[in-house]
Amino acid sequence: MNLTGAKASPWWTPSVHADRRPFLIGRNAIQAALRSHFAREDFIEVDPATLQVSPGNEAHLHAFATEALTTDGQAAASLYLHTSPEFACKKLLAAGEQRIACFAHVYRNRERGPFHHPEFTMLEWYRAGESYETLMTDCLQVLALAAETVKAPKLIYRGAETDPFAGPERISVADAFERYAGIALLASVAADGSTDREYLACELRRNGMRVSADDGWADLFSRVLVEKIEPHLGFGRVTILDEYPVSEAALARPSARDPRVAERFELYACGVELANGFGELTNAAEQRRRFELEMAEKARVYGERYPLDEDFLDALSIMPEASGIALGFDRLVMLATGASRIDQVLWAPVAEYR
Repeated sequence: MNLTGAKASPWWTPSVHADRRPFLIGRNAIQAALRSHFAREDFIEVDPATLQVSPGNEAHLHAFATEALTTDGQAAASLYLHTSPEFACKKLLAAGEQRIACFAHVYRNRERGPFHHPEFTMLEWYRAGESYETLMTDCLQVLALAAETVKAPKLIYRGAETDPFAGPERISVADAFERYAGIALLASVAADGSTDREYLACELRRNGMRVSADDGWADLFSRVLVEKIEPHLGFGRVTILDEYPVSEAALARPSARDPRVAERFELYACGVELANGFGELTNAAEQRRRFELEMAEKARVYGERYPLDEDFLDALSIMPEASGIALGFDRLVMLATGASRIDQVLWAPVAEYR
C-alpha cells in the first residue's frame, strides 16, 4: 500500500515496468560483465540444483520446504529450496574443481523488504588453496567493475555514497565493538570459542540497550552489531568487517592468530551488507558439532530444525583448503544503479503476500 492507501500498481503494468526497466538493463549489463571477469580469472561457472536435502543449518535462516513423491504418488523425501548453493559448491571442490563461481537463485522465508526478497540471486565464488584475504581483493574488483559497467562514479543508496574505487577500511569486529560501543567484545569469548552471556548483557545495559531474559549471547551480539556498528560502515569507502567470533562463523575456520575469532569477513557499502566471505572450515567433526549447536538454537527459538546434509559432511573429509564468498547480487545492482528497493532490480518479483 502507498501513503494514500491506494493499492500500488503491479510490476507488470507498462508504466511501472518503464520506470523499472533502466535498472533491469543495468542488471543484465553488470551480470554479463561479471561473468566475463570470472571467466578471465579462470573460474568455471557452475549451476547447483535448487532442491536439496538440507537448506542450510544456520539458526536464523528460514527455508521453503516441499515433498518429493514417487511415480505412484507416495511420499519419498522431504526437500528444501536452498538458502545458498554453498553445500553443493563445496562438494564440487571436493570433486576436484579449483575455481568455481555461480549466479544462484536462492530462497529464504520470513524475509521481505527493501533489501530482502523471498527469491533472490546470490553470486558465490570459491578458490581452492587460496586465502580468504584474496576474496577481499576480488570484492573490490567486483564492485569497481559493476560501477564502471553502468558508468556510476559512486555506489548510492538513499543519499549515502561509497566510492568503489577508493581503498577500503578494514576493521575487526572486536575493534568495531570497542570503537562504536565501547565494549571489549573478546572479554566475553574464551579460547575454546565459548561465550559469556552475562558479561555481554552487562555491557549492553551500560550502553542503555535492551536486554531480555531469553536473549542468548548471539542475540546480544547481533543487537550491538545492528544498532551500534552497521550504521557506521561503508560510507565514503567500502568497509571490510573482519574476524567474527567463532560462534558467529559456523562454516569458517578459526584464525591462526587468535582461536577466539574466525576467518570470516563481511563487506559493506552505503551501510548495506553486500557479501560474506570465509576461510572455509574443512574439519567434518567440528562442522557437525557447530551445525548441531545451530539446530539446537533453532529448535529453542523457532521450534523446528533442519536435517544435516550427510553427503556434505562426508565431502569435507576430502575437500581441500579453500576460501569462498557469497555476494548479494541484487543488492550490488541496487547500489550501482541507484535503485531504492530490491524489487526494482528483479525482472519478475514474487507476488505480494500477507
